[in-house]
Amino acid sequence: MTSEADILSTISDEKGLLIFRTIASADQTHAEILITKLNLTRKQYYSRVAALVNSGLVKRREGRYYLTAFGKLLYVAQKKIENALNNYWKLKAIDSLELSEKLSKQDYDKIISNLIENRELKRILTEQQQKVLSQSSEQS
Repeated sequence: MTSEADILSTISDEKGLLIFRTIASADQTHAEILITKLNLTRKQYYSRVAALVNSGLVKRREGRYYLTAFGKLLYVAQKKIENALNNYWKLKAIDSLELSEKLSKQDYDKIISNLIENRELKRILTEQQQKVLSQSSEQS
């Protein structure tokens, strides 16, 4: 079985992640065209594709590569990370406000609502804040 570290290392470099995303988006053409389009050497392309296959993220069928069920889940997680990175400075601002003063849950939710557009990120942040509030009230 492949470890979490092995899976993450497979997509941890830009080229591996680029190939993974390309396979996920089904924006595939012949390997030679893809190698040129992604500006990779044949060795870079095939060694990274082999790593994706060996890690269980990708499978080959009829000459094309597809995400496995596991690969699809990892792709969704990767998209969440991408969303968080796109909102990095907004998240830093939320952290600063949260640390600088005690905010009520309503104020915190209002700030989140105004700064973050992505519904899933909003949900995650408000759920995490709720957990923090409930843990601090249990400790009191």
